[in-house]
Amino acid sequence: MTNLTNRRRFIQTVTAGAAAVASSARSYAAVPGANERFRMGVIGCGIMGTAHIDALLGMKDSDNVEVGAVCDVYQKRREAAAAKTGADPYVHYAELLARKDLDGVVIATPEHWHHRMAIDALHAGKHVYLEKPMTQTISQAQEVVRKVRSSGLKLQVGVQGMSDETYEVANEYVRQGTLGKVVMAQIDYSGNYAEEFWYHEIDPDIRPGVNLDWDTWLGPAPRRPWDPLRFTLWRHYWDYSGGIATDFFIHRITRILKSLGLGFPERVTATGGKWHYTESPAEVPDTFNMLCDYPGGPTVALISSMANDTKIKHVLRGHKATLEFTPDGFLITPQSPRVLGKRPEEGRKAKDVHLLVYKKKGAEDITLHHRNLLNAVRQGEALRCDVELGYYGAVVTLMGVQSFREQAYLKWNRGKETVESA
Repeated sequence: MTNLTNRRRFIQTVTAGAAAVASSARSYAAVPGANERFRMGVIGCGIMGTAHIDALLGMKDSDNVEVGAVCDVYQKRREAAAAKTGADPYVHYAELLARKDLDGVVIATPEHWHHRMAIDALHAGKHVYLEKPMTQTISQAQEVVRKVRSSGLKLQVGVQGMSDETYEVANEYVRQGTLGKVVMAQIDYSGNYAEEFWYHEIDPDIRPGVNLDWDTWLGPAPRRPWDPLRFTLWRHYWDYSGGIATDFFIHRITRILKSLGLGFPERVTATGGKWHYTESPAEVPDTFNMLCDYPGGPTVALISSMANDTKIKHVLRGHKATLEFTPDGFLITPQSPRVLGKRPEEGRKAKDVHLLVYKKKGAEDITLHHRNLLNAVRQGEALRCDVELGYYGAVVTLMGVQSFREQAYLKWNRGKETVESA
């Protein structure tokens, strides 16, 4: 009961702070023009936050953008970010959101904070670059979708691979019927760590209560005593992350969703375990796989292990042709359907399908993803990974997490937009 009471008090405090922020926020109608400086705040100044800061600093002149404020509960990171940018530093993000001169914010915190910060930022009238996954639960994702729709503000989900136009071009070939009926897609995200997956050195300078606000870092998560592993290796714990599914697979499945024009899955099941790093304190598995059926097909297979980095081909399997994604773009290869009673090589290839090589023009790049958000705000350019696509990706990956944790085969109720047992 103590944890529940503390959590309720925390939520009440944050809600009250957000209301105060909204009363002083700049108007939703304020849209910076191309000749007006776009000022961003950055919430979370760790590894990803620093990458965002570096990207924005590099865009200062070319895109007329500026980092105007930074926020982190760890003093060392906060001061380093302030020194690098010359921006004002904050411990509490509500104070940053209250700044009337900020047009948008980057949210680069652990996953358990994404929902609350995104809602508060939108409530404060800020455009948002929200790191993936969009939220930690499906109901949270639904709330963010509603808030974006009602606010008229822009929210870019940080699946920066969507700034590679390859997947949109692939979708054109799919819609034209070049591949025929697509029945399966497969993709992976694997690595091979020597002693511990996702390992980062623990900073010896951390002093909870002195230079780190641990309670604020926990935020909406369950109350826990100070644990340097939870702070540094937060992706290892269910309280703050969905592990491989929400950190890696969200990148991969979004590529497939864009390529095939998919929305919600029909059924999802997940398997895996801690097969190699058995002494690790991690709660999440080091090897994780998902099978996702979409209405009328295809089946999407997602494969990953942190103990072996052998890749598999990333392909869309159609009856007429196979599309294989490559580092440079993609390759379409005709299929040879087997004719009954004849050897496979005597089968006829589809007459209207020819070997095709596509060379990409974009890239998986944070700078391009930020530029897309700026252009969306200033010029109405379509977002590369908007809140709807972010929602589709969140649903399927979070169903994978739930399937694994409950050892259940799950289905999506399209009418109610809820998860049920299959």
